[in-house]
Amino acid sequence: MEKQILHVDVNNAFLSWTAVEMLKKGSDEDIREIPAIIGGDESKRSGIVLAKSMKAKECGIKTAETIYQARIKCPNVRIFKSNFKIYRQYSDALYNLLLEYTDKIERFSIDECFMDMTNYLMKDTLLDKAEEIHRRVREELGFTVNIGVANNKLLAKMASDFTKPDRIHTLWRNEISKKMWPLPVSELFMLGRKTVPKLYNMQIKTIGDLAKADKKILRNKFGKHGILMWEYANGIDNSEVKYLPEKPKGIGNSVTLPQNVANIEKLEEIVLAITEQVAYRLRKENLLATTVGVQLRNKNFVDRSHQGKLLEATDTTKEIYIKAKQLLKEMYTYNEEIRLVGVRVDNLVDKEDKQMSLFTKESNEKQKKLDKVMDELKDKYGYNSITRAGKMEVKDIVRLKEGK
Repeated sequence: MEKQILHVDVNNAFLSWTAVEMLKKGSDEDIREIPAIIGGDESKRSGIVLAKSMKAKECGIKTAETIYQARIKCPNVRIFKSNFKIYRQYSDALYNLLLEYTDKIERFSIDECFMDMTNYLMKDTLLDKAEEIHRRVREELGFTVNIGVANNKLLAKMASDFTKPDRIHTLWRNEISKKMWPLPVSELFMLGRKTVPKLYNMQIKTIGDLAKADKKILRNKFGKHGILMWEYANGIDNSEVKYLPEKPKGIGNSVTLPQNVANIEKLEEIVLAITEQVAYRLRKENLLATTVGVQLRNKNFVDRSHQGKLLEATDTTKEIYIKAKQLLKEMYTYNEEIRLVGVRVDNLVDKEDKQMSLFTKESNEKQKKLDKVMDELKDKYGYNSITRAGKMEVKDIVRLKEGK
């Protein structure tokens, strides 16, 4: 199965997070809209620029140069002190939002994350998920991100570094020659500064030049790193997203429909397909849900959600679906055209810590066995290898998208 990778990179993280925090505390000024930098003590000539606004960038101010130099370039630049406690809080908020989409997240730095979405798309497209995350970060967290969309970590990282800020870029394999090869070789990920002049001396000035270079010559000149550079220039990267298992606070998924749906029975089928994926993840984490929520977005892009508590904490698809179906019926307006459907479980508890009643155990035993068998088949043959009969299968959503 081809990997589905996103790279999420916060735009001007330290300055953006400082701006959001100031606005939360009642400031009537957004420092992202003025010449501003995050830096150290201006009285010390050694203080450097940690982050800059777009207005400051337009003045020629660069990250890592001294504040003294920045002031010369832009006499009216405003300087704000760094606060890593605040930065960590916003970094964690972003991470927790991303956990709603996949458990496999690598925190590459305080303001960057790789996401392995390979088994978490439910036949939705990777680009659809990128657009949803992009919108939610802006609306819910108050700052913007660039997102790279690709089939491996290298290309996702390269894509997120394209035009900034607040953008989504794809870099599929068939786009490498057009989007990546014309770039200066210095922009290739993991290429050291000392290596660039050596490549220039070899008349290798673009990533495309490096991709077309003789591997034997590169190996003789740079050793194993020469082969790695050549592979990266050709978009080759088999590295895994290195994630640390962490219990999510909530698990959810949503599907943007290829065409609007105004039929409650069809919406119920879609809710079941999504619920199955959510419950599957819940069981993988050995967690039980106590709250279920359903989200709808209509053709006019109006969002609304409805949430309800379960009688007992559970991880069974059936129990979660029954609640989700009830919520859907309560919130759906007859003949309303829906373009996005989402299901989410919250207030999660560890399965080992929850004492279930004897009645609950007996009544759910058959359902638990069914869930276990289906999970094992999904693990062995792939998530979409099996779905529940009698309702809309995930592949039906694909048919809709393909107009079949």
